[in-house]
Amino acid sequence: MRAMSAAIASLTIATRESRLALWQAEHVRDALSARFGIAVSLLGMTTKGDQILDRALSKVGGKGLFVKELETALEEGRAQLAVHSLKDVPMDLPAGFSLAAVWEREDPRDAFVSNRYANLAELPQGAVVGTSSLRRVVQLLGRRPDLRIEPLRGNLDTRLRKLDEGGFDAIVLAAAGLKRLGLASRIRCCFGTDEMIPAAGQGALGIEVREDATALRELLARTIHTPTFLAAHAERAVSRSLGGSCSMPLAAHAVWDGATLRLDAALGDAETPSRPLLHTRVAAAVTDEAGARALGTEAAERLRAAGAGSYLAAAG
Repeated sequence: MRAMSAAIASLTIATRESRLALWQAEHVRDALSARFGIAVSLLGMTTKGDQILDRALSKVGGKGLFVKELETALEEGRAQLAVHSLKDVPMDLPAGFSLAAVWEREDPRDAFVSNRYANLAELPQGAVVGTSSLRRVVQLLGRRPDLRIEPLRGNLDTRLRKLDEGGFDAIVLAAAGLKRLGLASRIRCCFGTDEMIPAAGQGALGIEVREDATALRELLARTIHTPTFLAAHAERAVSRSLGGSCSMPLAAHAVWDGATLRLDAALGDAETPSRPLLHTRVAAAVTDEAGARALGTEAAERLRAAGAGSYLAAAG
């Protein structure tokens, strides 16, 4: 390991410039510097996903808009790795790029944030709830069909400001981001993962590199948190098997029970969010990436057998 890290004297991390993205990049920078003695710097960038705030991601290119500019920096050699919230990473990376590592997951749950109400049940009839996640929309309406769901884009601080300005009765955010930025006090409660199934990879960090960066990939492989890595690959395989995109209201979350990985998945209808959700749960003993992917594929096949075809047509 010393010889390998010695061959890599310095690294540059490409990162978005939001406060959360910078926290994540700094976290990876500090960990790599401490473990391998490598000088690591940051290359802050603004992506199209950060710039386009007046339209839903599903209408303008999906979550890949948050990573394209970072991949260009890798391709041009201005940076050697990019740090992402794994839930924002497309299921299939462009040719020439590789997901080299997945780090330990923070709290994967969705958080209920409100200045007036303690939880979803306390919201009055017709209350306005902010989120731009189709996954959250279909699950919220599944529990409270009376709610008015309004789009909410922008970085975490922007979303909180819009709530504080009175535009919403409540908003739903990833608990992980709030906790990483020291904003856990804004959380009124967290949805149980059985109440609102998280997005694939939610709460985990993914590190992307060029496929041909062999020495760096070998180095980063030593930092993989295997339980999170395998769970995330199972979750992402559900979406990949269904042709996943930002326009698909799909949830997938895996948890460990000893050596057994249990995967829950749910699919909603993008055009008719009030339509009943399709649910499935699968479990298997998983020891490697192939087994994790097979579990995700099984979940996708069960959703198809339950009638996912017409739901996916709406997302197309």
